Amino acid sequence: MTIRNTRTGGQILIDQLVAQGVERVTCVPGESYLAALDALHDSPIDVMICRAEGGAAMMAEAYGKLTGRPGICFVTRGPGATNASHGVHIAMQDSTPMILFVGQVDTGMREREAFQELDYKAVFGAMAKWAVEIDRPDRIPELVARAFRVAMQGRPGPVVIALPENMLTETAAVADAMRIEPAVSWPGPADLEKLGAMLAGARAPLVILGGSRWTDEATKGIARFAERFDLPVATSFRRASLIDADHSHYAGDLGIGPSPGLKARIDNADVILLIGGRMSEMPSSSYTLFDIPSPKQKLIHVHPGSEELGRVYQPELAIQASPAAFAAAVETLKPAGAVAWKGEAAKAHADYLAWTDKARELPGTFQYGQVMTWLRDRLPKDAIVCNGAGNYAGWIHRHHRFHSFAAQLAPTSGSMGYGVPAAVLAKRQYPDRIVVAFAGDGCFLMNGQEFATAVQYDAPLVVIVVDNSQYGTIRMHQERDYPGRVVGTQLKNPDFAMYAKAFGGHGERVERTEEFAPAFERALASGKPSILHCIIDPRAISVGKDFTPAVKA
Repeated sequence: MTIRNTRTGGQILIDQLVAQGVERVTCVPGESYLAALDALHDSPIDVMICRAEGGAAMMAEAYGKLTGRPGICFVTRGPGATNASHGVHIAMQDSTPMILFVGQVDTGMREREAFQELDYKAVFGAMAKWAVEIDRPDRIPELVARAFRVAMQGRPGPVVIALPENMLTETAAVADAMRIEPAVSWPGPADLEKLGAMLAGARAPLVILGGSRWTDEATKGIARFAERFDLPVATSFRRASLIDADHSHYAGDLGIGPSPGLKARIDNADVILLIGGRMSEMPSSSYTLFDIPSPKQKLIHVHPGSEELGRVYQPELAIQASPAAFAAAVETLKPAGAVAWKGEAAKAHADYLAWTDKARELPGTFQYGQVMTWLRDRLPKDAIVCNGAGNYAGWIHRHHRFHSFAAQLAPTSGSMGYGVPAAVLAKRQYPDRIVVAFAGDGCFLMNGQEFATAVQYDAPLVVIVVDNSQYGTIRMHQERDYPGRVVGTQLKNPDFAMYAKAFGGHGERVERTEEFAPAFERALASGKPSILHCIIDPRAISVGKDFTPAVKA
């Protein structure tokens, strides 16, 4: 390696990002990392200026989901870092590679509780895979390279790096680090042999796909594997784009309120092949689908992180491998003869189609379910659909059908406010694809300011705000557990269509089902970031059932 001319810490840092192939970063600027900002001025990296650190961090997390490489976010110290913690938590629970760079006070001022000083190892130690502070510029290549490896390797996740202000202006002569690619663990011959034997002896096997470290080719490889063995394939919570919903072997998703048919199929299964996922609280229906620690089904668990194998469920066969490596390894694996469960995959897919096909009638003039089924047919197969958290997402999970890899951007952590910033990043990354963000009225205003970022970067996404004038999920739980005692869940909302126009976007109010389709087409034709403000009856509380409030909100 050739040692370059003496550079400031800020220049060294940005040069490391260039060396790692970083194409864009998100940020909210701060005086604590001005030297790094200055170095970005002369770099080829696209800098996305955001309006709040939470939105910036969520955009970086969305980038990690879309690409498999760490999303990069820069924020200032203290409140900037704590605001960004939302995205760090999502990246951890969703197993997404991400690196958050945080400005820090001058090293000579530490331990005095200087202006906005925080101990980032303490703050993020339990939330990130690794938190570190770089105290010398000559260590930047070493520690940034390690951060990329930690973020991507094993079970991916977030890394937080603190940057003391004086360190970024100090100089050093140091070589750049090489580009990092994560180490890959492959299934051994004995693993594949036992896998084949367990499938050969099975009566009713089922595959569940989840987690990260997938590639488009890996999803197609697993689909071919399922075809050869005639295996039904389900997806984990908010991982529906790991197989084409039109695939003849797709059995549906395991999220909040999975289909009774899929739950029965899992209960009847004797072999479960779990690839990539952890089967955490949401996809396991609050840890009720499988017995802990030893499921009654024979569990084959494939995961890139050894620490996740046997962490909750003790598998009959544990395979430490990334989904991509596993998919490549089983490419030549074939059944020895006719399988005992022949035809079950087709039945599972038929059940899935029946469960998701038609939307039930809702109270009110806006039939959200009908809108979802219309969009399902209208959107191209490569459309990217984003959402945050709230009951409104249930209609997406139930009725939309994902067809392309990484077409679903949604937090498995259940974080509100995710959909809009994720959509802004997705549209910036893939300008030729239609990007739609769904948000409840409560969810939207968690990070609705990032609509301004979409306008600034001419990213014509479409935001569908589903407005029932309440925090609907909490209201539903409230009515169930404390009927008639409504507190803290009512909302008085602005005109979201006018909100869009105030930022320079396109906005329309939709109160009736028949108004939606033409409004959506006008939004696309406008060429602007758009908001469709859709008014839904408060009684249409969930995709599964209505409720009659014990008292009027």
